[in-house]
Amino acid sequence: MSEVSFYQLHLQPLEVALPKLLARVLEAGLRAVIRVASKERLDSLDQALWSEDPDSFLAHGTRDTPQPENQPIYLTLEEDNPGGASVLVLVEGRTASDLTGYERCLYMFDGRSEDLKKEARQHWQEFKDAGHDVAYWQQTEAGGWEKKD
Repeated sequence: MSEVSFYQLHLQPLEVALPKLLARVLEAGLRAVIRVASKERLDSLDQALWSEDPDSFLAHGTRDTPQPENQPIYLTLEEDNPGGASVLVLVEGRTASDLTGYERCLYMFDGRSEDLKKEARQHWQEFKDAGHDVAYWQQTEAGGWEKKD
């Protein structure tokens, strides 16, 4: 079974918080797939990964990138995983019916939206019922993450 971690955003937007988490994924020697629901979000995250932190470089690509299977971070609207990533990041309410092949799943949602919180609770229960280990992380005032019970 996979470990599914829910990350509730409320102090920083996704475009600021996600690159920090992805840097940790890459530091661990892992690859990630980021599944988004809209072309606009894909473009926004693509830009954020290039420019959010001028002191770091988060190599990434999309379906339109030459040799997407060689990218350590892959942004997609689909359920593809050309590089065999072991970390799946779900945003914008995206979910995954099958986590086979993924060690970890990061489910990120905007905690300022009651609708998105309700949707996250529903997905939490679905992942838990499927036998996955689930955890909940909340942003701290400093922009880091604190695991909650």
